[in-house]
Amino acid sequence: MNESNFNVHLASHYGVCFGVRDAINATRKTFSDDKVTVLGQLVHNPIVDEELKRNDVKSGKLREPSKDIIGTVIITAHGSSNVDRNAWRSTNRKIVDTTCPLVRRAHDNLSKLVESGYFPVVVGKKEHAEVEGLIGDFPQALVIEKPSDLEKLPEVDKIGVVSQTTQRSDYVERVIENIRSHLPDTEVKFVDTICAPTKNRQKSVRELAAFCDVIVVVGGANSNNTKQLVKTVEELGRRAIHIQKPSDLDADWFEGCCEVGLTAGTSTLKETVKSVFEKLKLIANDVCSDKLEKIAS
Repeated sequence: MNESNFNVHLASHYGVCFGVRDAINATRKTFSDDKVTVLGQLVHNPIVDEELKRNDVKSGKLREPSKDIIGTVIITAHGSSNVDRNAWRSTNRKIVDTTCPLVRRAHDNLSKLVESGYFPVVVGKKEHAEVEGLIGDFPQALVIEKPSDLEKLPEVDKIGVVSQTTQRSDYVERVIENIRSHLPDTEVKFVDTICAPTKNRQKSVRELAAFCDVIVVVGGANSNNTKQLVKTVEELGRRAIHIQKPSDLDADWFEGCCEVGLTAGTSTLKETVKSVFEKLKLIANDVCSDKLEKIAS
């Protein structure tokens, strides 16, 4: 093992958000009493996935309602279109809807824009479950994921824009500017639907990047907000190490480091962050012990 000597600094905002926490707790309560089928991935967290498998929780497809499913059906924190939600209700299955309130807010804002005559645009990842839920009730909606998508914008009088809740604010702001430049005669109304937990974690990781040599980012491989944290670190000229669980850590990664930052995406459990911190403590010879007490409190 490489001998390292570094300090570890925990981000001021990190890890599981209230929407993910509530979705996990609701699912745990349900599978303790009944058979459960989750429509998609409950949260982007492999450790949670393993827990669900151990408790015989099944996986179903949101867009394929079936009366053959046994037990309770769970809609994930990423939400659903009203079309799909109502289709499942028609099966007369018991449904537990764990849609994050901030995702629901984004959907409501998009609905209001459409009702007011705006052409709907969503800034986000096209195949992400949240985005699919946002546009599911609006087949005309356009998702902007990359610059070339701007060419698909129709020449209309009014465009209404919302964002996937886990996008970076600076990126979304650039997209809005590009839309206005691309269609200078079109009214563009933007409703900021990026969630506060995402903004707080982005702000915190920027603070770490100001003085850390490397930043460990804990989160699922397919977690968008985790990927955005990694991207921010790298854009600020710092090295990012993206791991999903404590056992992913390698002591050799920290050779020559003095200051190591630690943060986590909004689907990462607090106990996972604590375990990562403890392993970093074993790797390092000089870690601020009061930080561990902060996590444990």
